[in-house]
Amino acid sequence: MPAIDLNSDLGESWLPDVVGDDEAMLALVSSANLACGAHGGDPTTMAAVCRSAAARGVVIGAHPSYDDRAGFGRRHVDVAPEALDAQLREQVARLAGVAAAAGGAARYLKPHGALYNRIVRDAERAEVVARVAAAAGLPVMGMPGSAIERAAREAGIRFVAEAFVDRGYRPDGSLVPRSEPGAVLHDVALVAARAVRLAVDGSVVAVDGSIVRVEAESLCVHGDTPGAVAMARAVREALAEAGVDVRPVLGAP
Repeated sequence: MPAIDLNSDLGESWLPDVVGDDEAMLALVSSANLACGAHGGDPTTMAAVCRSAAARGVVIGAHPSYDDRAGFGRRHVDVAPEALDAQLREQVARLAGVAAAAGGAARYLKPHGALYNRIVRDAERAEVVARVAAAAGLPVMGMPGSAIERAAREAGIRFVAEAFVDRGYRPDGSLVPRSEPGAVLHDVALVAARAVRLAVDGSVVAVDGSIVRVEAESLCVHGDTPGAVAMARAVREALAEAGVDVRPVLGAP
């Protein structure tokens, strides 16, 4: 049976306007990208998600970001490579300590928000992320065909390509910026159909109607999107109907 990983950004709902249901999402995903206390999250939230993930067989990944809590890590921050290195190492170490205390461990690193998008093309920052991941012994999850994929390969660490079922794509394979129409998808049936197409055919329909090839090992559904639980449930059901198994790409937690 063909298989795909299903991941979600969790542990972020400390802000009043960031509403997520971590418990419900953990029952549906196979991997959880856990906020490390910079853009969101705190030790109590991290510990709770780690314990619940371990109990459900969900793999935990570090989800570090720019140190930009006020902007939820979604604003571009011009951080020097040396400072970014230090910020990311601190965040990964923070999660590692919390996860260990909860009886688990982070199995990969997936940057969040603006940093994730920057290292699609910024080779210098991508090298920083790859260096931090390599130092922690973690694979990196990110956009296929990106600078971070190349940096991960050069650093000798595994790269896990992912695709987004609830985000709009441009014809060049990049994501539609959140400031533009069509960036975030809310139609549950459409999102579920996109997940099946990505898992089975390795393609997605871009905003202009063109077909974009996206070979991915993991699919992401954002945990803070309104209706995220319904989307994730519909994705699981659609994948099952298509004969696609959902399981962690990076093994047991």
